[in-house]
Amino acid sequence: MHVGHLLQLDSLDLTLLWGEESLLGREISGVTATDLEDPARFLQEGEVVLSGLVWWNQGDARAKTDRFVSALRTSGATALLAGEETHGTVPDELIDSCREHRVPLLAVPARTSFRAITEAVYLRQWGDLSRLPAPHYALPENVRTELSRLLDRGADPGELLDRALAPLGGPPCYLLTSSGRTVARTPAAPALPAGRAALSVRGAEGATLRIQAESGTYDAWHLHLPAGAEVPPRVLHEIAEVVAQSRHDHDRRRAAGRQTADALVAAMGAGVAGLGPDTKAVEGALRACGLRAEGAYRVLVATVGGTEGRTGAADALTEALSHAAPATFVVGEVEGGEAVAILEEQEDVWRQLAGVWALLAECEPKATALHAGVSAPCAAAGLGTALGQARYALAAARTTSPGAARVTAVEELSTLESLLAGVPAEVRAAYCARTLGPLTQADSASHAMLLETLEVFLAHNCSWARTAEALHLHVNTVHYRIERVEILTGRDLSRLDHKLDLRAALLCR
Repeated sequence: MHVGHLLQLDSLDLTLLWGEESLLGREISGVTATDLEDPARFLQEGEVVLSGLVWWNQGDARAKTDRFVSALRTSGATALLAGEETHGTVPDELIDSCREHRVPLLAVPARTSFRAITEAVYLRQWGDLSRLPAPHYALPENVRTELSRLLDRGADPGELLDRALAPLGGPPCYLLTSSGRTVARTPAAPALPAGRAALSVRGAEGATLRIQAESGTYDAWHLHLPAGAEVPPRVLHEIAEVVAQSRHDHDRRRAAGRQTADALVAAMGAGVAGLGPDTKAVEGALRACGLRAEGAYRVLVATVGGTEGRTGAADALTEALSHAAPATFVVGEVEGGEAVAILEEQEDVWRQLAGVWALLAECEPKATALHAGVSAPCAAAGLGTALGQARYALAAARTTSPGAARVTAVEELSTLESLLAGVPAEVRAAYCARTLGPLTQADSASHAMLLETLEVFLAHNCSWARTAEALHLHVNTVHYRIERVEILTGRDLSRLDHKLDLRAALLCR
């Protein structure tokens, strides 16, 4: 379905305020309704965005409008459908901003509900149902009543799916996250590996319907029917609305949990210099999070880069750890976008995390890097130290793979090179310049030659003969060059500590 198709539906009575023909021909992948000032983290490419413009007020700076529209453009939204009910009309500055950012803008009259638009999109995607009797495709009244009762008592998504699909014989159906984690499935649906599930969500097979909720990119929910499963589109759409209510309750509980986790992270990072955090405060914060004060834990720190100021690190880390069942953990956030998880120790959790990390990276192609660091196991009293370890491992992950997804655990920092990777870049640069001295001068060909000789000499365990062979030089030439290196750096390469100093400086380049 294209944006232009929406304008052809008389029942919606939409008005085109701006949009070039080429843009109106773009395919619609889904619908998201939002009134956030910066909704980018909740959008996926190809979606149309419904907004009641609650975020906009007369007299606001134009930058606020531009920020909203820019978020739509960078997220790949196909169009903005702006409701007229809140302000009586669509503001002129919004029209101007959409024109500048090349985002098609359609006005939605007060008499047209956002639900009608959403339904029109999804029904068109599933096929033309206008010629079929609607009651045949709606959930029975008794089923809707029971689903409402189940929602009121907080039933899990699996129970909701079972009951909703029971009148159709319980066909196989999954509730999957964007990274391929199975949230729920019907009894007829076999277990689905995360990698295959992630492909299914992206349309590799069967049919998938995204649950409309204020979810992040990494943990968005999707109803998935495998190939061959038969469920009328209208029924599936109604089930999705029920699951969306369950997701809302899930998000509300998680937001409350985030607050207590934030307090725990703050307690871990607090304390008098040299003394570490207050153990009593940390233990109290653990208990408030539902964790045992006497348990063994690991600390994980994650960041996401390259997403226009949006991080989503907490969502990514939560989703990754949710794959590792059974796992007891909490995730908090630190100012600046850093996410911190406290996880009850389980064997090789960082290896499990590394296996899921690539799936998470595929969920957000606009993120240039998704990195995480994992501490060693510790007791509650050592959580502050473990936080430092995790941050150091995170820095090592960034240095090792600056433009790719990577998880690094302190267990992996077993070589000089891996250890130095966690040192801040400015510290590495200063150490390199001080230790190698004039050898780092980029404009000196002779110094570059000496630097190459030093690197080969150390790589060959300071063997004169093997270095000469590798460089196609006479042994006397190697002796001469190494003597020059020693003079320029003030180091004696017959001493082990000086060899290590120079080797570390080379690794810090």
